[in-house]
Amino acid sequence: MPSRVPDVTGLRLIVGIARHGSIAGAARGAAISQQAASERLRGIEAQMGLTLVHRGSRGSRLTPAGEVVAQWAARLLDLTDEIDGAIDGLRGDRGRDLTVWSSMTIAENLLPRWLVLLRERQLAAAEPATTVSLTADNSGHVIEAVRSGAAHLGFVEGVEPPTGLRHLDLARDELVLVTAAGSPLSRRRTPLTPTDISLLPLTSRERGSGTRDVIEHALAAHGLTMADSVVEHTTATAVREAVLAGGSPAFLSRRAMARELASGHLAVVPTPGLGLDRVFRAVWVGGRNPPAGPARELVGIARTALRGA
Repeated sequence: MPSRVPDVTGLRLIVGIARHGSIAGAARGAAISQQAASERLRGIEAQMGLTLVHRGSRGSRLTPAGEVVAQWAARLLDLTDEIDGAIDGLRGDRGRDLTVWSSMTIAENLLPRWLVLLRERQLAAAEPATTVSLTADNSGHVIEAVRSGAAHLGFVEGVEPPTGLRHLDLARDELVLVTAAGSPLSRRRTPLTPTDISLLPLTSRERGSGTRDVIEHALAAHGLTMADSVVEHTTATAVREAVLAGGSPAFLSRRAMARELASGHLAVVPTPGLGLDRVFRAVWVGGRNPPAGPARELVGIARTALRGA
């Protein structure tokens, strides 16, 4: 009797509709055209003898039967990813190339140490070391790179997890308003209110960065917006150096600025009432767990390192 279970690509399309809410989104995730995805889904429905997708003038959504099948399919795909990883391990492919995209804060201050630990772990286990290609960009671009398949793994920071991707929260981080030690703002005796901050010209990251998004989100909660930046930089390092040189204050990661704060070169300006917490996350496409092999190892190292920090 022929099987009614679709192949792996078909299962990924069904799960993709559940995650993205549309055939178009599922098609992008599978790297095929929307027309090809629609034809593939019709074939799957015929194979299973079920209507899985309700197609209407306002878009497409899974039927109740489709939702049940999507849940089963997700479990099968998780197992498939595990088996793929196990096969790679048996073949000795654990040293294959790994493409990682990361937000600037994480790439500049945290990832270099994680990559050293990954290499040390592999060499200690007599495994071939992974060749890692790292691209540093803002969180928005990292998310798009992972969605498109340009990156196997991404590291981002922000308030809310990105839609359409699997993710793992690694650690919480806090943005703090910093200024050069000895500046007039560092000698201020009273904290800044959210309104004060909305009027404050800042040294800032560009739009689309995780840091900028957190600040805008925090001010929006008070019905406020950011003032025009004095200057915008595309890296956290450039922002830090501008503040150290006596430039306008900036919001930066407390974790990333720990050394400058401890040495007294930078001072924190209190900003009570403004929620500036964010989360460092690993993001990927596929199963519930990060892809087996070096990507999963790297995520584990990152999680352990941040929890011990």
